[in-house]
Amino acid sequence: MKLFDAHCHLQDPRIFHKAPQLIANTVNSGVLHFAVNGVTEKDWPLVKEMSDHHSSVIPCFGLHPRFVQGRTPNWFNILKDFFETTPAAAVGEIGLDKGSKGREIDFKDQVEVFRQQLELAKELKRPASIHCVRAFGDLLEIMQSMGPFPAGVILHSYLGSAEMVPEFSKLGAYFSFSGFLMSMKEQKAKKMLKMVSSERILLETDAPDALPKAELDSLFLVDGDPSLSQEFYAKEENLPDVGSASDNQSHASKDSSTLPKEETLNHPANIHNVLAYVASLLDVTKEELAELSYRNAVRLYSYEGSKLLTEK
Repeated sequence: MKLFDAHCHLQDPRIFHKAPQLIANTVNSGVLHFAVNGVTEKDWPLVKEMSDHHSSVIPCFGLHPRFVQGRTPNWFNILKDFFETTPAAAVGEIGLDKGSKGREIDFKDQVEVFRQQLELAKELKRPASIHCVRAFGDLLEIMQSMGPFPAGVILHSYLGSAEMVPEFSKLGAYFSFSGFLMSMKEQKAKKMLKMVSSERILLETDAPDALPKAELDSLFLVDGDPSLSQEFYAKEENLPDVGSASDNQSHASKDSSTLPKEETLNHPANIHNVLAYVASLLDVTKEELAELSYRNAVRLYSYEGSKLLTEK
């Protein structure tokens, strides 16, 4: 099986120094590509560096809604410069957030920054990976006012309603699913998934977050300190070392909910757990879902300048 991680953050300082090892292990498991999303001006250079060194990495640059408040006055010009120098790049992670962390930031400010980046994605004819927390109504309204989006948008870690799926689909949206889907009631998740057409389904890990709820002996685990990410984004310091990575650690009869918080970093190879869960809800085989989701991701990320243009 071939798989494509449609949204992750391998530049995150909690795992950055382990990224080559994580990528190698994950590629060996059948994951051929990773869409690595920047979230702030401070980590866009890391995403570019990772893309330059790993053919499997699709770089994405964007200002995440939770980092809007800390942007510099010249942030948008800096962002455009990254796209000028990185033809293979898509847009992301951008979006809207009315969750507990998002509420700390003026929502009007979030909307302004989001609109600028969404318009840039249209101009560049690149897909945009969108974060949305408790703001799906606002998101749909903005997308309807600006769309459609022929190059596509990715509603990453989608947890919205089944009823909104057709409206977003009309605008060119793809729906990407991560371990966060396991937090939704199974019947609600199944209803929503059944509304998504097969050509718009994507799979992702959102690593190093969104560790799937699964038996520990079926997971790839990464040791590390989650406080390092906040520390990095708060201070412009050198990247700290992270703990050792351990793949397929055996923890019989325990699941990921039993782990202490500092051990819940998500490994990108756990896309296999997401694949199995989504396939079970859709009543399809893992092989069928892997094939269609891989094909969808390759099509979406095959824009002009993309690393994937030669791939069928």
